[in-house]
Amino acid sequence: MITWEDFEKVDMRIGTIIEAEVFPKAKRPAYKLKVDFGELGIKQSSAQITAHYQPEELIGKQVMAVVNFPPKQIANFISECLVMGVYDSSGDVVLLHPGKTVPNGCKVG
Repeated sequence: MITWEDFEKVDMRIGTIIEAEVFPKAKRPAYKLKVDFGELGIKQSSAQITAHYQPEELIGKQVMAVVNFPPKQIANFISECLVMGVYDSSGDVVLLHPGKTVPNGCKVG
């Protein structure tokens, strides 16, 4: 069990994907994403979401992400946020997103 204070430390925000491209240097199939978080700016992420999504269909899609993890180097790329998803019955990631369009940078709580 975690405390409410522990949960509050995780900064989850909604952002809009503005760029998506294949990440050939990743160990497992992935895309490089650029996500607009409004006042927090644009952050990049590596996401293993290739089973259900093509890069062109991701543009303009709102997603939930953790924005306060330290940057992580993945091959020649620095990932600045963790785009969140759930695993389907095949073990592939399905992105989490709001049911309606909201302003970029909205805090999830």
